[in-house]
Amino acid sequence: MKVVTLMRLKDQEERLKETFPNIEFTFYKHPNLADEEVLKDADVLVSYHSEVDESFLDKCKQLKLIAWFATGVNQLPLDYINKRNIKLTNAKGVHAIQIAEFIFAYILNDIKLFKETYESQKKRAFNHKLSPDSINDKTILFLGTGKIPERTAEVAKAFNMKVIGINTTGHDVSGFDEVYSIEERRQVFNKADFIVNVLPETEDTIHLLQKADFEHMKADAHFINVGRGTVVKEAVLVEALNNKEIRYASIDVFEEEPLPATSKLYDMDNVFITAHISGNDKNNLKRSTDILVENLNQINNGNLKSLFNEVNSKAGY
Repeated sequence: MKVVTLMRLKDQEERLKETFPNIEFTFYKHPNLADEEVLKDADVLVSYHSEVDESFLDKCKQLKLIAWFATGVNQLPLDYINKRNIKLTNAKGVHAIQIAEFIFAYILNDIKLFKETYESQKKRAFNHKLSPDSINDKTILFLGTGKIPERTAEVAKAFNMKVIGINTTGHDVSGFDEVYSIEERRQVFNKADFIVNVLPETEDTIHLLQKADFEHMKADAHFINVGRGTVVKEAVLVEALNNKEIRYASIDVFEEEPLPATSKLYDMDNVFITAHISGNDKNNLKRSTDILVENLNQINNGNLKSLFNEVNSKAGY
């Protein structure tokens, strides 16, 4: 078997070679540096680069598996991958720990008035009249019920919060008090103090959230987006915040990235922005390689049908 990685894996490269002495590994820093003769015979491709498009995959004549070292696969040519019967796995779950921590950092930054406290600090003012709220007994709603919401729900329960989930069918998910279908979302938005988008980008989720969705949220709701920026048009979100349809937003992902310096979001007092960093963690490479190791073991055992974190290329997740 021949495995080509289109990214350097640092100390994980030696780990892979030691774990699988029977596999031929070739490591490139970037897809643009890959030798076409090597690609032609590759059985497994490891990457997360946008350069891995249909024309690039055409060079990989023997390809059986793409091991995607990111969660979102929307930039891949999924129809083409499905047509060629190439297996696809992703890094789902790798980012759950750190994104759950970011979600609660956003929540606590807001509810405990850290922004206001810091402004007082800069002015050398000892403002002991600030009165922070508590998240005890408050309700958090997740658009999406995958690994990240599951992990975050565990944290929410430790804070004695109620947890609501929204998924495609409304099927039950462990750790959630209530789960509704995505069609029912507007009926339950007004139950939530915090609404967190963690949906992947698919044809069904692009611009899913419209003006009417924000109108159905509580006026004091805090909207958090760590999923995909395309779930809502920036103009719709800005209008909802300006019109006080929601009180606050913490945003890590944007419809256009990098977020242009001209964006109105930068000027808003009721917005907290991070630069698509909520999934970053020094352990990501190891965790993603753990998934690759699991799947290479499966393939070595002749089992290509039961891969860990396999993506449905038709559905896009």
